[in-house]
Amino acid sequence: MITVIKATLHGVRALSRKLLKLLEDKEGQVYQENVTKFGIPEEHVRKAFAEETLLEAATTGNSTFYLALENRCKILGFAQAIQRNAETAELDRIVVFPEHTRKGIGTQLLKRVLEDQERKGTKTVVVNAGKEETHARKFYEKNGFEVVRQAIVEAPWGKITLATYQLRLRSV
Repeated sequence: MITVIKATLHGVRALSRKLLKLLEDKEGQVYQENVTKFGIPEEHVRKAFAEETLLEAATTGNSTFYLALENRCKILGFAQAIQRNAETAELDRIVVFPEHTRKGIGTQLLKRVLEDQERKGTKTVVVNAGKEETHARKFYEKNGFEVVRQAIVEAPWGKITLATYQLRLRSV
């Protein structure tokens, strides 16, 4: 049974451990999609997934982490939403771990994020996807997001082309 919950601090710590362990496999999908594919330096990705970084986002930022759990204990994937202001939230990322893809888990995570944002009164959810992230782009489009902008942005590791999507939410 798969459930999606808001992560506790304990859950954020467990998530960090899982992400860092998956990054150890340089041939694995997590490493390939977060380091190799975009030329992002490994140390930057490790820092982004470090326990300290994720805990800081969860406790001092406006981030909420959601965990997709099997039998309420095994982490299958996660989402992170950042409240930008009273009307707008950013879906910072949805990640489903490789052995669990194509099972509807990403859709369950997205649904939970959107339900929570609607309850908060958020009017718009935005998400960025790299130009070459065709799977992610199709996922967002399939779920009602529309492209509102494409831009080349300067990242610490070089220029990347991002598509910004948005979804207008219903008022609750």
